[in-house]
Amino acid sequence: MISTLKVPTEIQSKIGLVEKRMLSQTDGYHPDLKAALEVLLSSGGKRIRPLIILLIGELLSGDESKLLNLATAIELLHTATLVHDDLIDGSLLRRGVPTLNSQWSPAATVLTGDFLFACAATLAAQTDHLEVIKLFSKTLTVIVNGEINQLFTSHCNTSKEDYFKRIYAKTASLFETSARSAALLSPATKTQIDVLTKFGYSLGMAFQVIDDVLDYVGDESKVGKPVGGDLRQGLITLPMLYYMEMHPDDPAVADLVIHKCVKDESEISRLVVTIKESRAIEKALTQARAFAEEARRCLDTFADSAAKEALLGLTDYIVDRNL
Repeated sequence: MISTLKVPTEIQSKIGLVEKRMLSQTDGYHPDLKAALEVLLSSGGKRIRPLIILLIGELLSGDESKLLNLATAIELLHTATLVHDDLIDGSLLRRGVPTLNSQWSPAATVLTGDFLFACAATLAAQTDHLEVIKLFSKTLTVIVNGEINQLFTSHCNTSKEDYFKRIYAKTASLFETSARSAALLSPATKTQIDVLTKFGYSLGMAFQVIDDVLDYVGDESKVGKPVGGDLRQGLITLPMLYYMEMHPDDPAVADLVIHKCVKDESEISRLVVTIKESRAIEKALTQARAFAEEARRCLDTFADSAAKEALLGLTDYIVDRNL
């Protein structure tokens, strides 16, 4: 992914250092933990959160050592949430690669995720910045609480307000924390910290809306999972919400309004095709682009630089990927 962006060479090399530092956290522990993390790293991943951290650090001339610890901590946290998410969802593939839970027992999978959380917390503490440590912990609680809400209250929930709250907890909260923490570890003013916090929030919201669009229109070979997965799990995302507004007479919509999930596979397949061909996709893309534009405006106050250009390029990449 990085090769498709205009990222300064030194930042590209630092992403490699982040991956090496992630793997080194398993040194001295059970060899299967290292093997599991090697598999997780080899499956790819955009490394967007570390990239945000390192680019903001470059933008603000932040402390390189602390920023590397933060970037590694955030990516380990993200990886741990993916391990647990795949187990909860029963996903067998991620990015086209078998998930950990498809090969290991549930107990081993959970414990591996727990280990990665612990490693992430250790590295976050090594930033020696109390506010960053507190923010890291708070974000983890937001993510977990979001998953609990999804399990118990979001099944076939058709509230747009709840949808935006859910994607904040699931995705945007960690983008927001990445950006804010990087600014906190750099010589930044309060105004710059607040502006970059908003940048992270807006970028994360755009990212998740695009992910939800790709669940309907993406190329399975590129997305790495079957289309229509959210609907099969009873997750009503923005394309479906817009489709419901435009097609209230669709029998499936009438069921969803009363929180009756779509169970029939042929009906799910029909909806995926119908939504893909409807204006709902373009409306969702418009919303994602609006979030991305908010992110771009947040960078207006910073002087032109290679780091700023790369952050703008990253924003464009997020809304254009695989479409």
